[in-house]
Amino acid sequence: MKVETVINAEIELLTAIKKSDILALETILHDDLLFNMPDGQTITKDFDLQSYRSGKMKIDFLEASDQIVNIIDDSAIVAVTVSLKGAYDNNPINGVFKYIRVWKKSGKNLKVIAGSCVQLA
Repeated sequence: MKVETVINAEIELLTAIKKSDILALETILHDDLLFNMPDGQTITKDFDLQSYRSGKMKIDFLEASDQIVNIIDDSAIVAVTVSLKGAYDNNPINGVFKYIRVWKKSGKNLKVIAGSCVQLA
């Protein structure tokens, strides 16, 4: 696995999030994904996709910076800072968040198998 492959997968993921592209997210997120939200709630792929399908999640602005990629065998860990503006269930989201995501090779594709997010500002 190459760093460039992981960086491209991250770009695909962030583009899908920005566009609320459910088909792309279905492909990118592993069926057994667990993700810890800033409030401590752990969500699944189904929960995440439903928040986009229902229109609860709306992203107006998303910009990534300070990306670090570590490759370990057939997995990759990405730490990235994301500036985010939008809303969830009509509650504003506006801040800087630090994400960590674990990508794993699954068949021909890379899939997000785990992640976590904390709010920095």
